[in-house]
Amino acid sequence: MTKRTFFIMLFALTASAANAQIAGLDALIPQGDGAVSGRIIQLVTLMTVLSLAPSLLIMVTSFTRFVVAFSFLRSGLGLQSTPANLFLISLSLFMTFFVMAPTFDKAWQEGVKPLTENQISESEAFSRTAEPFRDFMLQHVRPKDLQTFTDLAASSFPKAAEPSPDAKIDLRVIIPAFMISELRRGFEIGFLIALPFLVIDMIVATLVMSMGMMMMPPTVISLPFKILFFILIDGWNILVSGLVKSYF
Repeated sequence: MTKRTFFIMLFALTASAANAQIAGLDALIPQGDGAVSGRIIQLVTLMTVLSLAPSLLIMVTSFTRFVVAFSFLRSGLGLQSTPANLFLISLSLFMTFFVMAPTFDKAWQEGVKPLTENQISESEAFSRTAEPFRDFMLQHVRPKDLQTFTDLAASSFPKAAEPSPDAKIDLRVIIPAFMISELRRGFEIGFLIALPFLVIDMIVATLVMSMGMMMMPPTVISLPFKILFFILIDGWNILVSGLVKSYF
């Protein structure tokens, strides 16, 4: 009985010490003005935004135009996997960072940095961070696309389309309009890229047919000429510089 009582007391003391070391819920949840449930919702929202960061990058930056243009270039050259997708996406990302550098710096200085220093609240930080991206999208969105989504928003969420001299256009209206505008401009640039290669294909196909080489695919002969043409005109420099200058 003595040993049993000793082990029971030892177990009770160990359990009490372990319970004393367990942190309470208040220690796990960041301190703030809201209740615990509100802070949990904020943490869940933050994790959701972080998981959607690549999609947000595509929606509000110049990434879409670059990727579409490079895709048309590869199709015009007739190459299936060269340059590789990894290279094209990486080049598009670095070009996006170059073009968006002033916007990123302004968003950091006015929104993210004051939030990390506990100078402003989360809601104010969001509005300050989104403002530079709003200005960038408004500078490059087509008025016709913006008007289209403004008219559509009048029936879906009227508050976002209410005309007011001091009111700002809702992001739910600007973002899809900006994406449509970027797709249109990307296809316009893609047409200009593919047109010279199409001319080369037509010339080679005509020559092959006139020589009676029916079994020889024209693309096999035109591919080296298209690559040579692209190299002689310094195509990468012209294309990249043109894409970047289209935002300035």
